[in-house]
Amino acid sequence: MSAARRTPRRRGLSYEARLTWMALAAGAPALITALIFLWGTPHSGRVRVTVSLFILLTWMGFTLALRERVVRPLQTLSNLLAALRESDYSIRARGAQTSSPLGLAFHEVNALAETLRKQRLDAREATALLRRVMEEIDVAIFAFDDEGHLRLINGRGETLVGLPAERALGANAATLGLAPALEGETPRLLELALPGHAGRWEVRRGSYRWEGRPHELLVISDLTHSLREEERLAWQRLIRVLSHEINNSLAPIQSIASSLQTRVARANLEPDEARDMTEGLSVIETRSEALGRFLHAYARLARLPRPKPRPLDVTAWVRRAVSLETRLPVEVSGGPSATLHADGDQMEALLTNLVRNAADAALQTLGGARVGWKTSGGWLTVLVEDDGPGLADTSNLFVPFFTTKPGGTGIGLTLCRQIAEAHGGSVSLANRARARGCVATVRLPLQGPRA
Repeated sequence: MSAARRTPRRRGLSYEARLTWMALAAGAPALITALIFLWGTPHSGRVRVTVSLFILLTWMGFTLALRERVVRPLQTLSNLLAALRESDYSIRARGAQTSSPLGLAFHEVNALAETLRKQRLDAREATALLRRVMEEIDVAIFAFDDEGHLRLINGRGETLVGLPAERALGANAATLGLAPALEGETPRLLELALPGHAGRWEVRRGSYRWEGRPHELLVISDLTHSLREEERLAWQRLIRVLSHEINNSLAPIQSIASSLQTRVARANLEPDEARDMTEGLSVIETRSEALGRFLHAYARLARLPRPKPRPLDVTAWVRRAVSLETRLPVEVSGGPSATLHADGDQMEALLTNLVRNAADAALQTLGGARVGWKTSGGWLTVLVEDDGPGLADTSNLFVPFFTTKPGGTGIGLTLCRQIAEAHGGSVSLANRARARGCVATVRLPLQGPRA
């Protein structure tokens, strides 16, 4: 470092002091001239002293007044600019008139404050709108900084990662399970198993800068829900067509079979011949009734009403569903006290189906079944476990018409999933990790489905 830089710079006089000295210097020649003439007159010494003090005091008074008239407006401007710097746009300067340079300066500062106030209001409204859109949009939005830490997340993203924003912000992508989404080409389809949901996702990425640092925006769209909704609508249309056509045929078949049974009973036929015809007609009538019941069960998928959420005590709901299973005792492992806002009738149908399936599996191995629940982050998770043989193939579990049970309709799990999704939740089945058997997981929002 040079000697010039090492030498401390002398602080000069302040602006106010320089202004005061310049004002004094401006009046000094006139003051000196007046005093010379005064003291050269033949007046008495008392008069000359009195007049001299009057001149000196007047000179000092006008000097200080001039200093105040110059410094005070500058202090006002300084305070206004400091308020603008602190984002306080409510202060205004008085005397903002365009007829004078100082008034024009005040006018411009006031106009700047009003402009900044409107811009801040517009920015807040735009930010509020953006946040509202981010919360209402049915895609998950994440933003990561250049070190891979999460800096922004919306409500749908919180649901997917299973964490509230307070706990998710600052975590890295690997911890959240989103590392594969930050790699590879974009847009693309990706299979992800996230805590909130597993399925196929459309991944899109983009880059932006915030506070001078590069950030990456990640948008994840759930294709599973859209595909499932289209699948559900297709099944509903198919079921309506099949129900209409088959019911039109079943009704006369049942009627004719019943009439023929009556005529066979009245006819004089050989015993063996009469028995064969009666058995054949009975099979036709029985299978027609079974097929009618089968179609009626599937028609429930097409006519499932929208849920009507009401407060539902979780403990009472679980115990009521368990009490309907009489073939074996189902253990209620319990959970915290909670109130679920859901349609009670649909929730009972959902849990009753799952408990019955668990009992069916447990009876095959003479094992047991258990139901428990837990709450976290505004969500209720119900676990239905069994000690059965487990699942050999999970790809067709939720496909309508598919069943592995003799006499089953294949509607139970499909209906359970449809009820859960109508409430904003999900149902999944998987083999237990450290024991034999299967576990059904129902995840539902405690506050009920979003409008």
